[in-house]
Amino acid sequence: MSCNNGGDTVASSSQGEKNIATSHAIDSAITSGDVSKLDQYIAADGVDHSGEHGDIKGLDSIKASLKTLHDDYKDMKLEAVQSASNGDYVFELTRFIGTSVVASMGAPAGTSFDMTSVNVTKFNSDGKATDHWEYMAPADMMKMMGGGNMNEMDNKMKKDTMKKN
Repeated sequence: MSCNNGGDTVASSSQGEKNIATSHAIDSAITSGDVSKLDQYIAADGVDHSGEHGDIKGLDSIKASLKTLHDDYKDMKLEAVQSASNGDYVFELTRFIGTSVVASMGAPAGTSFDMTSVNVTKFNSDGKATDHWEYMAPADMMKMMGGGNMNEMDNKMKKDTMKKN
């Protein structure tokens, strides 16, 4: 669905819908592992601001990163739960499901993930993604880092503190 901020025209609403479709196509490419067609959707100088080690700059680097993401999680699926656009930006609530096949971000191989994040993608006038940001709930981020349940970690910290006193 597109959001109208009152100043959008029919053309920008239509462009917003196209950008949402492009965002979904990117998700599908990541899920399938076929990143060969991403040049149709992502600008050559695109930047993923959500890389594990900082910005991932340029289409080739983004393709390599997304291919690795796909390969590191068997049965991986990205599901757009809800999408909205104001024209140049697409806001997507995304569900990430998969099982790691390698140790990743502190979590051991074999760890199952079912997480939700908010993705923000900016598009240029050609309808290609130029910038991407991902925001995740702290509890889900801790799961990815091998930290497990936030409540369990909090209880462990309280127990450790009580032992010291």
